[in-house]
Amino acid sequence: MKRKTLTPRARVFGLAILALAGVAPLAACSPGNKSQSDTKVSNVTLTDAQRRHIRIFTVAQTTFHKTIDTTGVVDFDNDQATSVLAPISGPVSRLLVNPGDRVRKGQELAAVDSPDFAAAIGAYRKALVTAKTTRELADMDKDLLAHQGVARREAEQAQTDAASAEADRYAALQTLMSLNVDPKIIADVRKGRPIAHIEGAIRSPIAGTVVEKLVSPGQLLQAGSTACFTVADLSRMWVMAQIFGADLSSVHTGDSAQVEVDGGAQGLPGKVENIAALVNSDTRAVTVRVAVANPGEILKKQMYVRVHIQARQASTGLLVPASAILRDDENLPFVYVVQRDGSFARRHVTLGYRSGSRNDITQGLKAGEKIVVDGAIFVQFMQSQ
Repeated sequence: MKRKTLTPRARVFGLAILALAGVAPLAACSPGNKSQSDTKVSNVTLTDAQRRHIRIFTVAQTTFHKTIDTTGVVDFDNDQATSVLAPISGPVSRLLVNPGDRVRKGQELAAVDSPDFAAAIGAYRKALVTAKTTRELADMDKDLLAHQGVARREAEQAQTDAASAEADRYAALQTLMSLNVDPKIIADVRKGRPIAHIEGAIRSPIAGTVVEKLVSPGQLLQAGSTACFTVADLSRMWVMAQIFGADLSSVHTGDSAQVEVDGGAQGLPGKVENIAALVNSDTRAVTVRVAVANPGEILKKQMYVRVHIQARQASTGLLVPASAILRDDENLPFVYVVQRDGSFARRHVTLGYRSGSRNDITQGLKAGEKIVVDGAIFVQFMQSQ
């Protein structure tokens, strides 16, 4: 049989492979090979010496857990973060904290010269006096009624007036509490002590870190509408990960996750807490919320991170080593399948999920078939001769 002439590129490629394999080039194609111009590629037959330098893998159904790799943006845990609104109107007289300061629940953040505050304290003083006086009159009328010194109707009206005054006192007290008035000031008012300077306060509703200061001294506040500070507990953060298309079916609430920060030595463990019910109209992605512990406050709001979500729900498929998968001239994936006569046939496959160094084959192979996993490039070279 006339020996084919190799191109310089094929000759170099072939010599390199055969040198690594430690075998001399031998005729590889079966006698029935067709010409290279034929659209059908013939099978490859190897000698026993050549077979010793390839490895065969038996395809089998495998159970595995998918890992979804994506990106996300860090946000505060909104269950542990709050925007502090001004409870009273008036100008800011003093700022008592700065961004980065840790604060306790109820700690004063700013002082306000507020007429609302003064009016609330005055209303509470009046309610205390009125309630005390009406209750004393009601008790007196009750005693007089027992000795027939007053009409029953008058005694009952006195009891009604006392109950109404006590209700007003309670409402005035609740108003002070809603304004976050210092309990010491409330106690002083209740005991009738004078208050030297009536000044309102903005207090932190939670313990955490001041992450934003939104007001300045002298700024006029509107009760219930002016945002003054943002306080957040930074020990736990949210990562809003973006999940696309087919990956969404593999992600469920409760799945474990790893969050990686650029330059971080290792990932931070987290857990999927929520999967959005809507698709983002711009990105066509679904936002998945991952709760992450934040030791050392490594995670910062608006930071971009990498997210790896480990699916709890097991998947099944035909996982084969990635080394078995080659690409043809049209960049389509294929593998070499062992035939009954011992030859190797090229077969195109459809790739699915990749798990580490293995690919799930969704179409093209069946369980029990054998494929070449080490030495597939050598088989491809022999087929090209």
